[in-house]
Amino acid sequence: MGTVLVAVGSERAPKLQAVSEALRTFGSSLDPQARFEVVGVPVPSGVTHTPLSRAELMAGARGRALALARMAAEGSLPWRYFVGLEGGLEVMNDKDRRMAFLETWAYVCDSHGRGAYGHSGGLLLPEALAIEVIDRGRELSAAIDEYAGSQGIRDGQGVSGVLTDGLITRQDIVRMAVIHAFAPFFNVKIYGSSFAGSAEGGTRIEN
Repeated sequence: MGTVLVAVGSERAPKLQAVSEALRTFGSSLDPQARFEVVGVPVPSGVTHTPLSRAELMAGARGRALALARMAAEGSLPWRYFVGLEGGLEVMNDKDRRMAFLETWAYVCDSHGRGAYGHSGGLLLPEALAIEVIDRGRELSAAIDEYAGSQGIRDGQGVSGVLTDGLITRQDIVRMAVIHAFAPFFNVKIYGSSFAGSAEGGTRIEN
């Protein structure tokens, strides 16, 4: 049984645990003979600390994954899959009401240059918290600590855990986004073997 290394653009434990959990659910469909191992590597996203649009969230996730792919290519590293994760807000207006939805996006690409996006859906932020992040420019992780009267929420249950009273944690939503992004890779029967073509700037890596 060989080992397949999956590089994730973060060293934060909830994210790495979420990716590991996701791989346990579909890994046998990717490669029934392989054991999957997650490698956490911090890389820049190229976007702001709290993205405020879906386009920026997608760009951040993709930027992290492609940064990992470049690292692997330049260093001849044996990583087969590259996972970029980005959390932030999708801000929209419904008539005269502003709504800010918490979203987590994943972008996965592989050593053959294929890539795909996935995300976890949206969770509405309280307006008081949205004001702190959108209007006052505070980082969401700092704003939620103050709003909830706690510390280190980002590395625990996350904003989603606070807002859903612990029913859906940060780890849960990252896991969902990763499964969605990997779906074209493991469900080849539905997507086809060349579902995404090139990762648009990703680097093909010869193992």
